[in-house]
Amino acid sequence: MNAVRNASVVALRNPAGLYDPAPNGYSHLAEVAAPARWLFVAGQGGETADGALDPDFRAQVRQALRNLLTALNAAGAQAEDVAKLTVLVVDHDEARLHVFGAELAAAFGDHRPACTLIPVPRLALDGMLFEIEALAAIAA
Repeated sequence: MNAVRNASVVALRNPAGLYDPAPNGYSHLAEVAAPARWLFVAGQGGETADGALDPDFRAQVRQALRNLLTALNAAGAQAEDVAKLTVLVVDHDEARLHVFGAELAAAFGDHRPACTLIPVPRLALDGMLFEIEALAAIAA
């Protein structure tokens, strides 16, 4: 979309008295200024457009983030418009957290939305290791 963008309506904060979550790729608080148009992006996995699913965790995270950005772009939004992420990880461990953090930083830059990571035993498709959904807001 080639429209001129106003400043983001999403402000991220980490209040005093809470630990610094930046190394883990998120912020404690996302605030949305009114008026805003809300976007709810369904869980995106690591499938390519033809339905292929790489067995590698990092590859799935990278593709899922591409898919998320594709969905956001279709509504005129970008990474910095995301206020909240929910992440589902099969066989979660700290190594996978670091992979997610690195891939999120590559896709989102310094924008670290509020985020909840939920370890799960399995996801919708056989071999699916990662899923991410988003709440985003853009100027109305």
